[in-house]
Amino acid sequence: MKIAIITDAWHPQVNGVVRTLTSVTGELLRRGHAVQIISPGEFRSIPAPSYPEIRLALTGARGVGKRLSAFAPDSIHIATEGPLGWAARRWCLRNRFPFTTAYHTQFPDYLARRTRLPAKLFWPFIRRFHGPAERIMVATPSIRKELRKQGLTKLHHWSRGVDLATFHPDHAPPDFFFNLPRPIQLYVGRVAVEKNIEAFLGNDHPGSKVVVGDGPALTRLKAQFPDAHFIGKRTGPDLAACYAGADVFVFPSRTDTFGLVMIEALACGTPVAAYPVAGPRDVLQNDSGAMDERIERAIGRALHFSREICLAHGRNFSWEASTSQFLDGLESGGNALPIGSVIPLPA
Repeated sequence: MKIAIITDAWHPQVNGVVRTLTSVTGELLRRGHAVQIISPGEFRSIPAPSYPEIRLALTGARGVGKRLSAFAPDSIHIATEGPLGWAARRWCLRNRFPFTTAYHTQFPDYLARRTRLPAKLFWPFIRRFHGPAERIMVATPSIRKELRKQGLTKLHHWSRGVDLATFHPDHAPPDFFFNLPRPIQLYVGRVAVEKNIEAFLGNDHPGSKVVVGDGPALTRLKAQFPDAHFIGKRTGPDLAACYAGADVFVFPSRTDTFGLVMIEALACGTPVAAYPVAGPRDVLQNDSGAMDERIERAIGRALHFSREICLAHGRNFSWEASTSQFLDGLESGGNALPIGSVIPLPA
């Protein structure tokens, strides 16, 4: 099968969407499928306001359509609600080519955190974008329930996976971990306002707080929390060593739909502390993750969990299963008009 994936989030960005698409694409290629990624790197782009590492492609339906026509895909998946996603959506509607979308981020809540406007103002944007899709791929029951409340009902389950060859408990901790007061509390992810990292860094549980990642809030948080340890981006075995060496992984986000970093931590045998919100409620089990509206209480409980049980739960997630779910959700364009024929959209 020839599969086109359109995404506004792609390398060199480091986030859950990029890791998910990279891992699933690798598995698709291993199974013999042909995949074309259409991403901002193929077009002129500008940095996103207040978030320069994210590039916004300067193109429209014609620019995206040229690449789709040349590739002639059997299926089109639009992964993100950014400029490329909207351009691909318009091209698909114009050509009556069926497509699927994915809901990776709680965008109304995300935008509310960044703009200080009510989340309800952004739901019409989400309904308009995803409404024409043949299927909307979602990772958890909580997100399915939320989208159904918004009138989006063509939903398909698409979970996430973890690279068990990389994320396992047999890594030696980073050397500087041995000099830190215990327990070591770890955060991994973008260092940005929507991740609610202040709640993690400001919690009063004793021990050491370590932040792995980079982002627009890094300078401010370093100044605000001088006792925390900010060690920058880590990937592959270096990242796995941080997970394996920590006593607890703290997931303070209230806007993620899944939280890939949680299952990476679990696969390294590290328990998780989080808020009782969508994502953690669906991913964690009572004996692998503690949830509380006071994050320090969740940290305290998680420290008593068995690392062996956490490891067993983390190993339940695989990219092989995730890729099979993704394939099951795709919609074939076999009954669409020939690629390249254009049907004008109604005024």
